[in-house]
Amino acid sequence: MVFPAEPAEVWRALTEPERLEEWFATEAELDAVPGGEGVFRWGDGEERRAVVREAEPEERLVLDWDDGGEVVLELEEVDGGTRVHVTETPPQFAAALELHALAWSPVR
Repeated sequence: MVFPAEPAEVWRALTEPERLEEWFATEAELDAVPGGEGVFRWGDGEERRAVVREAEPEERLVLDWDDGGEVVLELEEVDGGTRVHVTETPPQFAAALELHALAWSPVR
């Protein structure tokens, strides 16, 4: 995705709790430094927790979710703004569950 803003502005939107609450979660807490913790809550009661593995201001943010998944956000300045590349990896057990589900699929 390309946002019409400088990397510093996009970084703030990704790391400042009050900015995260504008677009991501109903309530957000995030200490955007390596080893910092994050808690994200939504109006339906859902909550996700994360630990910051990497934080390179205006360049890269990596969060390890408490369920074993991760999200990597990489920022790149481009003509017209900032490209944000997002890669989210599901928890370790997700692939095993998918394979298990396939094994339970009815044979036709």
